[in-house]
Amino acid sequence: MALFLLGGRLLKCRTAVTSMHVSFCSSSVAMGWQHVNGVDLYYEQSGRGKHAVLLLPGALGSTRTDFGPQLKSLNKERFTVVGWDPRGYGQSRPPDRDFPSDFFERDAKDAVDLMKALGFARFSLLGWSDGGITALIAAARNPYLIRKMVVWGSNSFVSQHDLQLYEAVRDVSKWSARMRQPMEEVYGPEIFAKMWEAWVHGIAQFAKRPEGNICMELLPLISCPTFIIHGEKDPMVPSLHPQYLLKHIKGSRLHLMPEGKHNLHLKYADEFNKLVEDFLEE
Repeated sequence: MALFLLGGRLLKCRTAVTSMHVSFCSSSVAMGWQHVNGVDLYYEQSGRGKHAVLLLPGALGSTRTDFGPQLKSLNKERFTVVGWDPRGYGQSRPPDRDFPSDFFERDAKDAVDLMKALGFARFSLLGWSDGGITALIAAARNPYLIRKMVVWGSNSFVSQHDLQLYEAVRDVSKWSARMRQPMEEVYGPEIFAKMWEAWVHGIAQFAKRPEGNICMELLPLISCPTFIIHGEKDPMVPSLHPQYLLKHIKGSRLHLMPEGKHNLHLKYADEFNKLVEDFLEE
């Protein structure tokens, strides 16, 4: 059985299921799991446009916590929008999430293989924060599959200053209740706190590499049109990161949002969606 949201009502629709893929039976939102690389990855799909777009969430993020305005409002006639929960996040559990040294590479392979399994020969990427790093790697590794890419709140290396920013938010008990709520609703307070601690440790390991490298050497391999968006008030990603991406990704462009913070695509969803749609349709 698949669940679909149509006209504000939750409907059930009997569908064929192959390799955990729940297929469409309406033009609204399809939800299901697809078996990819040994795990069942949760995804949501909306729209019926010819241009497929994959949304890549941030650290511990999921389709529902990170991309509600995009799944709801990106043009459904022009785009087919797919949101997914990376392995160990959201509804793609089990397995429990871990952070080995190649976790971004693993997410990039999962993301691309998911889209292949869903039948998309070519597609674009919208990557936020950690999802932007994943998108950079996926685009570099799969130049013939990726049409276009939009990244924001993302970095290709971890500086000592970045480490200080991560350490400052390591203890989630010091976050405001409003900031914790979305993640605690997904994971529960205890699991969320443990996962976030593990993420801070996981991202910090890159600072031990030369120049704090995550994927710096891959940036020159990116050949798809790339749009970098940066909120000038982003407290987690200093401006040197989008500037570095702009310099090292050939033909890329940068758009600055003066009032934007790390979650600019949520707070300024209409403006962000318009920028993305215009870029994807060029």
